[in-house]
Amino acid sequence: MKLENLRIIVDERERKSGIPDLLKSVGINLEMKTLPIGDYIVAPETVVERKSIRDLLSSIFDGRLYDQCTRLKENFQFPIVVIEGNVDEIEEITDNPMIFYGALSKVVSEFKIPLIPTPNASHTAKLLVSLCSQNESIQGPYLKKIKKSNDLEKQQLSTLCSLPGIGEKFAVRMLEKFGTPIKVFTATTSELAKVEGLGEARSKKIKNVLESKSKYLKKSNQKTLHDINK
Repeated sequence: MKLENLRIIVDERERKSGIPDLLKSVGINLEMKTLPIGDYIVAPETVVERKSIRDLLSSIFDGRLYDQCTRLKENFQFPIVVIEGNVDEIEEITDNPMIFYGALSKVVSEFKIPLIPTPNASHTAKLLVSLCSQNESIQGPYLKKIKKSNDLEKQQLSTLCSLPGIGEKFAVRMLEKFGTPIKVFTATTSELAKVEGLGEARSKKIKNVLESKSKYLKKSNQKTLHDINK
């Protein structure tokens, strides 16, 4: 098996992990893309979602984990979640490790997604090479059109869950209070803070994301906005 014959598609946001550089150093053929689901596609139907211990806990607390698992299962036959890091960190982050293990149990038992632990980026890279080499003979397109849910309620919840610190629980409460996602997006900080359990600090973070000017705004548009505001 020649490593240069192996192909892995990597999400652009994984650059800072150091794993793409490790894969390149051993001769793997890499393609960097912005992936809508997962972090590494190692075969046509095999996608890997990599999570550090802290990121995994964060995604459990804000509800992102189960939404991600749903989309992984909807779009790939063989999704895998890699948990990278020292599990001793759990007790430093949360007083209740059972939340962590309860979530992992749900991923395995309800979503039927295997979990593979690795201690660091180097071992994650070795795992990815192994997964890729085992699936070398499988034919088909790596990149495919990601299915979009036709369920309006699911789409609304998913849209709100993209906001910082918002999981499905808070997304439901927002819709109960405001009725539609657009009314959530246009609500004031004080109005958002009235959502049960949300609080002012989280409301400010949400408004900051929604109102901060994007770096992608074209200069011509900036001038137009400036002229309008004169």
